[in-house]
Amino acid sequence: MIAMHMLLVVGAWLVVALYAAAGVASVVAGWVPWPARRRVVRPRLWGYGTLLTTLGLSLLLLLGPLEEAGAGVVAFAGYCALFLAGFVVQALAQRPGRDTTRTAS
Repeated sequence: MIAMHMLLVVGAWLVVALYAAAGVASVVAGWVPWPARRRVVRPRLWGYGTLLTTLGLSLLLLLGPLEEAGAGVVAFAGYCALFLAGFVVQALAQRPGRDTTRTAS
């Protein structure tokens, strides 16, 4: 039973680490992994959203089990809010930004 739990925890942390590495690569070099490459218009913004999602998920994995019953609900809601905010930023990265080259005249 403990071995299966450890396997799941290590697997979750591996996914978080890979996701964080993709976010850092997007912010620094503008590189996006192949599954999202066609849809992403602004890779740096997608990277920031990925890092925000990774932060929420890693806080949930790291601090979630340590919370007490009363404060755990508030902390869980905060972790989920970070996680979902990252997905919103990633969705915004798939939409084109404002075109600042056009003028009103």
